[in-house]
Formats: sequence, structure tokens, C-alpha cells
Amino acid sequence: MSFLACRIYKENENVVHKLEQLEIDQLSEGDVLIKVHYSGINYKDALAATGKGAILKRFPLNGGIDLAGVVESSNDDRFKAGDEVLVNGCGMGENHDGGLSQYARVPANWVIPLPKGLSLKETMILGTAGFTAALAIHRMLINDQTHEKGPIAVTGASGGVGSNAISILSGLGFETVAISGRSEHYSFIESLGATKVCSAETLNLSERPLDKALFGGVIDNVGGQLLSKLVAHTQLWGNVASIGLADTHKYNSTVFPFILRGVSILGVSSTNCPMPLRRKIWERLGLDLKPKSLENILTEEVKLSDVSSVFNDLLNRKKHGRVIVNCLD
Repeated sequence: MSFLACRIYKENENVVHKLEQLEIDQLSEGDVLIKVHYSGINYKDALAATGKGAILKRFPLNGGIDLAGVVESSNDDRFKAGDEVLVNGCGMGENHDGGLSQYARVPANWVIPLPKGLSLKETMILGTAGFTAALAIHRMLINDQTHEKGPIAVTGASGGVGSNAISILSGLGFETVAISGRSEHYSFIESLGATKVCSAETLNLSERPLDKALFGGVIDNVGGQLLSKLVAHTQLWGNVASIGLADTHKYNSTVFPFILRGVSILGVSSTNCPMPLRRKIWERLGLDLKPKSLENILTEEVKLSDVSSVFNDLLNRKKHGRVIVNCLD
């Protein structure tokens, strides 16, 4: 049985991807064979497919860190043919064949039954982006993030993580300050429930290591100077979830916000999230953490055969929200 996949190769010193027909025995080893219905394209997938980032640990490999589909066959008693399931992270698209393929074979311990309250398509509108946003919010909530502390600042607000975070927080009743340099997408961000949408420059954030508290907490996708400034303006006992490095991986600040205001920085790593917590987050995404504007977050659906056209656009910031891939067509 042959099927279509987006396979990534290293040819001399160049990384290239090819849409080609594969056979099942070419897939990475695993207990569960899944017919993939949907996948998604994250920034990380675009880096991997274009070679703009050193993502893959071995070659060749099918790209894609997310998938949702139906079990074709299983050597593990926990799953049977016909079960609807999803897999996100766990090394897919890095050292194991990923979800940008019509079939995937993975270890049973990576597989999550379709959560109640979500369809297969909805899980990929969420994908790793939505999972990461929910993981950040979960960590903030268990560390006593409350409405009374004030609005949550969300950077990179038009992207997949940012848009999911705003929609989830809005559903939980939090005010949000959505920070984005892409004014053409402000109406999109507002449709997700943002209380205020603005650029970082508009906020006139201080250069001081500690200044007036403006935010109850922060979800940051940017890193660098903006993260440092937001920490300095975070309320007493507020939480700052560090998710990304769209600007830079560097972080320069002082300990003042931590020792004088009790501010916490919470690291959010979705790829190696422990499986019990991963399952819990996905269950909550079908319940109280389900974005109230989930359909609005989906901005494009492409066929697997057309996936190449998306990678460079994503890297060049020509996309917003979530782009999902229909692997059935």
C-alpha cells in the first residue's frame, strides 16, 4: 500500500523536502498504525522542512509534529482499529516520522484517545500551538493566577499559540492585552476575545528593572527585551509563562521582580511534557480550556499535496492563526 508523505532529506549540506509515495515498511517503528486525517503546520515544521532550523535529528524523516486520525491496526491492547486518536510532540517530526503523511506509525505510549468535546479536525486546529497555550495557562492557574491580579499580556498574539491563548483566557473570564506588531490582524485578534490589542511600542514599557505593575501575568512568545520589560511590569505574585523566542533566545533582567514582587517565570516545554500531564491538558482542552473562538483560529486548510506552499509563507510571517492540513484529499 503506497501513500503520500512530506519527506525531508539532507542532500549534501542542503535540507530539502519532497512530496512522494511511501510504503508502510518505510515508516518509523511503532505499535500503532494510524491513518492520518489531519495535521497542522507549526513554525517548527516550517523550519524543519526548509532547513532554516536544525530540527531533525536524523534523515530522511516525514515532517509534522502533530496528527489526528483513526487507528488502522495496533499491536497494543489499549487501541483497536477504528479508534479516533491524536499524537502531538513526543519527537514526531524530529527523530520519528511525523504527521505530514497519510499514514503514521508510533509507539502506543504516545497515542491519546480523542478527548470528549473535540473532533479530529478541532484537535488539529489546536495542535501543538493550542496544547502549548493550554499548558501555559494550566501552569499559571495552579500557581494561583487570578482575575484580581489584572489582565494577562499575550505577545505574538496573531500566531498559533497567541491566538489560542487569547481565546482560552477569554473563555475563562480573564482580560487580555494582546501585543502584536501586525496591525493588519488586529480585527482577527479582537474576534478571539482580546480586551485590548496594541503594539509593544504603544505600551511605552519602562527600561527600569522594576516599574508600575500593569499586568497580572504574561504569556510570552517573543523573548528578549520585550519579555524583560513585561516581567518588570508584572503584578505581585503574577506568573510569566515563557513559551517562545520569536525575537531572540536571550533574556536580560534582574532578580528584583522575583524577590520584591514574588513574580514567577514558568517554563513551558510541549515536546517533552510528561504523558500524564499531556493527557490531562488534552482532556481540559475538550472541556474548560477549549477556546471559545476555536473556529475563528482556523485561518486556512490545505491539502497535503499543497503543503509546500505554506512553509516559506509561515517563516516570512505571511500567515496568522492556525493552518491545518487535510491528509485525506
